[in-house]
Amino acid sequence: MKLKKILICLCLLAVTANGLQSFVVINKEDARADYKAAIIKTLRRQILQEAAWALQQQPVTVTAQSSPRSAGGKHDFFSEGDYWWPNPQQPDSPYIQRDGMTNPDNFVAHRQVMIRLSQIVGALASAYEITGDEKYVKQALQHCKAWFVDTATMMKPNLQYAQAIKGRFTGRGIGIIDTIQLMEVVQGLLVMENAKSMDHQVLQAIRNWFEQYLQWLTTHKYGKDEMNAANNHGTCWVMQTAAFARFTGNKELMRFCRERYKNVLLPNQMAADGSFPQELRRTKPYGYSIFNLDAMTTICQILSTTEDDLYAYTTSDGRNIRKGIEYLYPFIADKSKWPKPPDVMYWDNWPVAQPFLVFGASQYGNKEWFTTWKKLDHQPKVEEVIRNLPVRHPLIWL
Repeated sequence: MKLKKILICLCLLAVTANGLQSFVVINKEDARADYKAAIIKTLRRQILQEAAWALQQQPVTVTAQSSPRSAGGKHDFFSEGDYWWPNPQQPDSPYIQRDGMTNPDNFVAHRQVMIRLSQIVGALASAYEITGDEKYVKQALQHCKAWFVDTATMMKPNLQYAQAIKGRFTGRGIGIIDTIQLMEVVQGLLVMENAKSMDHQVLQAIRNWFEQYLQWLTTHKYGKDEMNAANNHGTCWVMQTAAFARFTGNKELMRFCRERYKNVLLPNQMAADGSFPQELRRTKPYGYSIFNLDAMTTICQILSTTEDDLYAYTTSDGRNIRKGIEYLYPFIADKSKWPKPPDVMYWDNWPVAQPFLVFGASQYGNKEWFTTWKKLDHQPKVEEVIRNLPVRHPLIWL
């Protein structure tokens, strides 16, 4: 038996460099398949329940509600800056900032229906992945047609009026973060793309919408401002741009996002210990650190290839996404160890089933991370948590 093991080892050593790489890739793919099966086992009942709900929903888009404070029209997405409030000394004057404190009277209806769209398509695509039932595809297309194709109900492909501030700005680049909710829409469509009932003419019309949106994201001042943000906003620009670029087949833009992750996001945002100093200095350091790590890990999930694996990429001074997960994980497993002050809002609502845990576990084979992910809340009900959890259906991303 010992001789047999020695011969096997010698055979492996004799394999060429390319052959050895293939051997490793095969085993890595097997490991990922095992995690995918474990995810299905964990979430199957929840996914089918969510999909049953989604099958009963009618499309609701930005045209269903509007705000008198919006400078845009019926088809324009509108939202308001979360941390901006009326001045109690002068109620009619421009809003003033209270960082970390969300104003409950802001207009959020468009953001809510976009999140709803993401939940619907994510659930339907996940159910299709498990069952192969075409009814989920047909329902998802009905909602996507309303949002991106039908002229009576579609949203314009820009965020000209997102996160406005009364008396100050009709819209801001910072508002672009609102469309991270569309990532699971396009990812769900990719999962269902080859279904028998997929209407490819409608799918191409949806792709055309996202091509227009990418053009706006990469050329408008707001898009450039967001791309150059030095914190989670810059991360989320890359994350959603990468997702939309993959959906539209824009390989050049995917390469740009890949290089930006390696040369800008990772070296400029991550400290040597794996933390994110820009997020730690906020009034909600715990929630923002989780959010930024989720986004960076999702970038790796979207953009990694066999030839250019972002999960394996390390800067010259040793920063990588694994170090980011290893830094934050102990505080996810036991929040009482968190060394910073509690977040000023929503401290009790984090963590939930964060995507960085399941993506990291799948990539690095870390069963402890996966076990923790399984134990956490997979169906958060707090709106702020849902909004900051752009990947809610991990099955469709693997």
